[in-house]
Amino acid sequence: MVSATVVRGTAMAAVLVSLLTVPAHAVPGAGKPGATTVDAEAGVLPAPDITGVWNVLRGARRQGAPGAIARLDDRGAVHWAAVGVADRKSRRAISNADRFRIGSVTKIFSAVVLLQLADEKKLKLDAPVNRYLPGLLPDDRITVRHVLSHRSGLHDYTNEMFARTVPGFEAVRSKVFTYRQLVNRSLSKPRTTRPGGAYSYSNTNFVVAGMLIEKLTGHSVRTEYQNRIIKPLELGDTFYVHPAKKIPGRHARGYLTPDTAGAALVDATEQTVSWARSAGAVISTTRDLNTFLSALLGGRLTSKAQLAQMQRWVPAGSTQAYGLGLRRRDLSCGISVYGHTGAVQGYYTYAFASKDGKRSLAALANTSNNGTVLNSMLGTLESAFCGKPVKQTKRTKRTQQRRASAPVERHEDIAPGLRVPLGHPIASDADSN
Repeated sequence: MVSATVVRGTAMAAVLVSLLTVPAHAVPGAGKPGATTVDAEAGVLPAPDITGVWNVLRGARRQGAPGAIARLDDRGAVHWAAVGVADRKSRRAISNADRFRIGSVTKIFSAVVLLQLADEKKLKLDAPVNRYLPGLLPDDRITVRHVLSHRSGLHDYTNEMFARTVPGFEAVRSKVFTYRQLVNRSLSKPRTTRPGGAYSYSNTNFVVAGMLIEKLTGHSVRTEYQNRIIKPLELGDTFYVHPAKKIPGRHARGYLTPDTAGAALVDATEQTVSWARSAGAVISTTRDLNTFLSALLGGRLTSKAQLAQMQRWVPAGSTQAYGLGLRRRDLSCGISVYGHTGAVQGYYTYAFASKDGKRSLAALANTSNNGTVLNSMLGTLESAFCGKPVKQTKRTKRTQQRRASAPVERHEDIAPGLRVPLGHPIASDADSN
């Protein structure tokens, strides 16, 4: 049994229920029940600020998300927070039991499968992609490592696909693309950098990763995710249903924010996500994502050597770095966390864990194309891993001022080369779609 904190919010009030006794859902060896801190890379993480997490979710709701949830697993202590609705028509409250589309967090799943294949000597990270997929790419210098670290230079086809948010989505909502069709869209555009050059995020890279998985195993990515990750970790709420359009079971509906300020939200829940496939089509829950990241960073999914390869970082922004399908975020308190963000029509996801995987946080807002919500949700990581704000010094104030004046960082699933609308008003939750 574990100690747990449950925080739920509505438009009128929040109810805090402390120290409920619930069944544990932690990976084996996760630590002593009831612990509230976890060893960090250098020292001990501060106690999490659970109220702070809830306040971030409440802020995201004010900024346009119909609902928002978060789950924090911390050495056996489990904390939930939820505000708003999962369905704007039925008004059902959103819950951490709800499944949702995780977008680019899928990229970690694809990278893990390829690193397992490297452990099995079926793949070399520094071998050309064309060794395994002859003639696919126009440059034999592009390696598997370049693809997994977004240094291939392959153009992201989603820039053109979603240049107009709602029309772009409606044009592909029901379509089924082959991997090669998506790669060909990319190859019709100039490359962004030389092979092995600077980080340049592109969904094309993880479409290629999906092709590698299927070529090297002879199985679909669905089968490989299932056999290598989902079944061993008992992720009962994690699915790859492509090309089916529905999310099975209880789920949060996802709402796409149109480009036009004030326009009604678009229910984007049902779609094939074929435009993303192995780059972004997995469905999961906050509980399963925390279990997955804890297992990965705890060394349960790959060898120690391959996990180290996954964490060979290249710069990816002022407070981020990228490894092989894994993102590192450097928080304001000096602590780094490891995972990925995900944006797919209707859903924004944050899924990150401590270096050792013993504290993990997964959070969701069921909207997208709203940059204010996207960047506000970063605050869940600050509260979960940095704890309550400490008294500010002149130095920390200057740091925060620099962060506030810096360009908004994208967490890119959809058209990373395009600007996300910031802070535009949206239709009321009372409006039907």
